[in-house]
Amino acid sequence: MNNMSARKYKPAPQVDLPNRQWPSNTITHPPRWCSVDLRDGNQAIATPMSLNEKLDMFNLLVQMGFKEIEVGFPSASQVEYDFTRLLIEKKLVPDDVCIQVLTQAREHLITRTFEAVRGANKVIVHLYNSTSELQRRVVFRREKSEILNIAVQGARLIRDETKKISGTKIFYEYSPESFTGTELEFALEISRAVMDVWQPTRDNKMILNLPSTVEMATPNVYADQIEWMCRHLQNRDTLEMSLHAHNDRGTAVAATELALMAGADRVEGTLFGNGERTGNVDIVTLALNLFSQGIDPKLDFHNIGRIVDVYEQCTKMQIHARQPYAGELVYTAFSGSHQDAINKGIKNYQDSRSPIWEVPYLPIDPTDVGRTFEAIIRINSQSGKGGIAYIMEKEFGFILPKEMHPEFGRIIQAVSDKTGSEVPPQAILEVFEQEYLASNGPLLFKTCEIRERPVPKEKEHPRVSEIKASVLVNGAECRIAGTGNGPVDAFCHAVKKELNIDFTLVSYHEHALEQGSDSLAAAYIQIEDIDNKKFFGVGIDSNISVASFKAVASAVNRSPAIRVRLSAATKGQRGR
Repeated sequence: MNNMSARKYKPAPQVDLPNRQWPSNTITHPPRWCSVDLRDGNQAIATPMSLNEKLDMFNLLVQMGFKEIEVGFPSASQVEYDFTRLLIEKKLVPDDVCIQVLTQAREHLITRTFEAVRGANKVIVHLYNSTSELQRRVVFRREKSEILNIAVQGARLIRDETKKISGTKIFYEYSPESFTGTELEFALEISRAVMDVWQPTRDNKMILNLPSTVEMATPNVYADQIEWMCRHLQNRDTLEMSLHAHNDRGTAVAATELALMAGADRVEGTLFGNGERTGNVDIVTLALNLFSQGIDPKLDFHNIGRIVDVYEQCTKMQIHARQPYAGELVYTAFSGSHQDAINKGIKNYQDSRSPIWEVPYLPIDPTDVGRTFEAIIRINSQSGKGGIAYIMEKEFGFILPKEMHPEFGRIIQAVSDKTGSEVPPQAILEVFEQEYLASNGPLLFKTCEIRERPVPKEKEHPRVSEIKASVLVNGAECRIAGTGNGPVDAFCHAVKKELNIDFTLVSYHEHALEQGSDSLAAAYIQIEDIDNKKFFGVGIDSNISVASFKAVASAVNRSPAIRVRLSAATKGQRGR
C-alpha cells in the first residue's frame, strides 16, 4: 500500500446532535424482524436460488418465527414474480406472516408489483429510490428536487394502485436508499414528502426504512443519524422506524444495536449476513446477542445446525468456522487455560443449579441452540490437561483424578506434537486404553479370594482384609497372599512381599462408569516407586475391588524401575 494512498479518502462527517440520548439507553425488547434473505440476500449469491430453494428458505424463515419476509422484487425478474405468485396461489403464507415486495419508484414496475401480490392476505410494498449526494451527482446527475419528485410520484402511484386492489391489506414502506450518504436535512425532507402522500396514522403506520446501504462511518454515527431523524420527524408515532445496515466496515451488528438504542423499531437483515459486498446485518448474531442479555428475540434458534444446513444448501455458501453462535468452532476451546476455565465453569453451573448461566468463555449455553458440551473442548498441541480430562469425562465417563491430569495431558500432547494435528476424542480414548488398560506389562491380575476378619476393638482398624490372589508375572502364574486394612492395602502388601518389589501407594480414587447393578467401576491408583517417581494405573471391572487390583498392576507396569525388576525375574521363580 502506497503511504500516500490514505490521502485519497476523507473522514465521514459527524452529526451535530447536542445532548444525544442513545448512549444512555438500553435495549430491553427485540425489534420487529424482517428477513430479506429471499431478495437482498438472493441477489448477492453467484447462483440465485431456484423456486424450490426459495421455498425451502421461506419455510425455514417461517419456522424460525419471522413475521415479515421480503420475498422478492417481482417486477425485476420472472423468477421473482413466479415465486410471489406461488406463495399466494398455493396459500403457503401463514395468516400471521406478512410478505414484503420491493419496487423502484417507476410506474411500470409498481404496476407489475401489484399484479404479483393480488390475492395475498397482507403485503408490505417497499418503495425506494437513491438519495445520496454522491449518486445524485455522479450517477443520476439530478438535483434534489428531481430526486424528491421521483419519490413522491412513486408514493402516489402506490397509493393509487392500492385503491384498485381488494381483499388485500397493503402496508407502505419507503427507503431513501443510501441514507447514510444523504444529507440529513434532505433525508428528512424527502421522508416527510412521502409521508404527506401516504398519510400514516397511529393505527395504520408506515415503515420508514433508513438503510446504511454502504457503511461509511463508525457505528455511533449511524446511531446519531437515527436519533436525529427521530427527533425531527413530525408524527413520529405514525412511523415504524426501520434499519437496514450493510457490513462494509464490518460493524453492521454494532451499528444496528446502537441505532436500536437511538430509537429504531424494526430491523431488516439476513441469516449469517448474506448480501452484496460484505453483506447485510447478520440477524442470527444480532438476535442471539439480545438472547445473551436475557432478552427473548422472538426467533427460534433451538436447532441452529438445521438453520446452517438449509442456509448452505440454498445459498451454496458455507458459514465460517468462527461465525458467532453458529460456526463449527465457536463452542470449542483448544487453549489449555480456556479449557480449564470452561470445565470448572460448567461443573460449578451444574453443581450450583443456578438459573443464571455463568461459564467463562461461553456467553450462552450451547444447548440452547442445539449444540452439545461434547464439542466444546478439542485437543491439539496447545491444549491443557483440563481439556483432555474434560473429554475423557464427557465423552467416555472417566473422571480422572486431578493429580492424574498432568500425567495423561503430557501423553496426549506428545501425540499431538508428533502428528501436528488435532487429536479427536476417539483417538484420546485409544491412547488411554493402550497406556493404562492394555495387558502389556509383566504383571497381570487374574483371580483372588478376599476374607475380612475382625480385630480387637483397641486396634485402629476394626477389620483386616486377607487376600489370596493369582497373578501372572512374565506369563508365569504366581500365587500371592497378604493382609492389610482393606482389600487394596492387602493386595499391595501381597504384590510387594511375594514379588520382591517396593512402591508406596500414594492415592486411590474410584467411581461408577455406568448406572445399574451390573455397571462397571473404574479405579485409579497412584504409586511412587523406588526412584521416587509417581505413576497412575487404571482398572475397570464390575467388582470395585478387582478394578482396584487391576489399577495397581497397571501402575506397577508403568514404572520403568519396577518393570525392569519384574522382567528380570525367572519365570515361575516366585510361584507357590
